[in-house]
Amino acid sequence: MSGLGRLSRGRGESSAPLPIAGAWWNRADFSPGIALLREPYVAEVLRCNVWWIAGKHFDLVVDTGLGITPLWPHLKIAPGREAVVVLTHTHADHAGGWHEFGQRWVHRDEAHYVDPATADPDIVSLWSADLDPAENAHMQRAGYLMPECFVMAVPHDGFELDQLPHRPAAPTRLLGEGDVIDLGDRALEVLHLPGHSPGSIGLYDARSGLLLSGDAVYDGPLLDELAGSDIDAYVETMRRLAQMTVNTVLPGHGEAFGQERLHSIAIDYLRRREPQRRGSGT
Repeated sequence: MSGLGRLSRGRGESSAPLPIAGAWWNRADFSPGIALLREPYVAEVLRCNVWWIAGKHFDLVVDTGLGITPLWPHLKIAPGREAVVVLTHTHADHAGGWHEFGQRWVHRDEAHYVDPATADPDIVSLWSADLDPAENAHMQRAGYLMPECFVMAVPHDGFELDQLPHRPAAPTRLLGEGDVIDLGDRALEVLHLPGHSPGSIGLYDARSGLLLSGDAVYDGPLLDELAGSDIDAYVETMRRLAQMTVNTVLPGHGEAFGQERLHSIAIDYLRRREPQRRGSGT
């Protein structure tokens, strides 16, 4: 949800040592050919949904979590089978395992955040005290609990909470509005949905009414005052989402929901933000 990938370096001090986790990743089948993977020991505000979709030609992985431990072994991808990762956006809670894949696709407006030639080399800190103060305050105003540390356990003894490396890797395909990701038995159209971040995207299967929405929309407090956020763009995105026909939304955080809830979230956002934009003259 946040711009955690652009944190400053820093060291926090916990009041008590964190326990060593059991299995770091949790995987659950969502529907035939679709699975959801999560990091249960990550605080809710940064607990990204990783979606795996089986395809005829290749498997698709949407987002990758924080990268605290490898994602790939938990995807259960058959040896020799191709898998493509698509980032809905490049915040650290979604892009941490990006480097594990040979095929890496991202919207062109955020490619520089994950490309070694241009990416910020800073190490990511898991201490909330190291988060940009304005972003921390925005998340708290939105209603999120901001714990001292963003994880409730560590994967192994000696794990450094302030030295989670940011591992950039060059994109192999740049995505844009209207591009189609053809899995052979499912076609997903790329929807550019900026606002939360400049290159936020959704993936839409019109035939089944499936929308993978990333952080453009989820059933929880939406964040639109982060570094790179744009409220005017978010208003346009919500106008678009309020008109969409869907059966199921698979979001970047929280639980899946349907069209009625999608429209309700979008309309509520517009009711809150549109008067503010008119009042500011934008």
